[in-house]
Amino acid sequence: KDQLNIGITGQIRYRVSEENLYAFLFGVKKPISHILGYFISILRERIANYEAPKVALDTLPLLDRTNEGLAGVSINDLRKNLNDLNQQMDRECSSSGGRYGIVLDASLITGIDPPPDIESALAAINTAHNEVSSNISLAQANADQRIEQSRRAVEIETNRAQAEVQPLRWMAEQITSLKQSGSNALPAYIRNIRLDLYSKAHRVILREKVQ
Repeated sequence: KDQLNIGITGQIRYRVSEENLYAFLFGVKKPISHILGYFISILRERIANYEAPKVALDTLPLLDRTNEGLAGVSINDLRKNLNDLNQQMDRECSSSGGRYGIVLDASLITGIDPPPDIESALAAINTAHNEVSSNISLAQANADQRIEQSRRAVEIETNRAQAEVQPLRWMAEQITSLKQSGSNALPAYIRNIRLDLYSKAHRVILREKVQ
């Protein structure tokens, strides 16, 4: 569909159909020539009207989503979907046994070659496509890495905040419990805390009471 004359390389493996020996022996004068012509005519029709299998847009690489509407129209699409093209050829050639008494065990296209005058241009296009795909993949990997780093940073800060809040909650619970124990419990608790701080301090500055 991009108006190129392409070269095809492949292989055909065949055997005589025991169920239809008459067609092989008496149906045509040169059955091998007929089966080759039959294969080539199907090949021409398949390539001329080939459409690549439809793929869900969200499963395509980011670069290919912009070209999704052009699938199956160029030599690159034929190359990428060579296995699908071979499967279609096998289905189309399955009637050769009934027509010519020859069964195709394999009819494979192994290579699709562009015209020599545009081969360098196609190579340049493929190289540019690969470079852009590589850059997009690298950018996506960097973005995913930064997102993961941000998520971990949020988790670390959350855990740190929870760790700082937990002692305050515990102290509040202790003070509330002491307050409920009586009016003298809270001053005693404060005095004990102050004594513990005095034991750890190297120097204590006391406020002088003014008479």
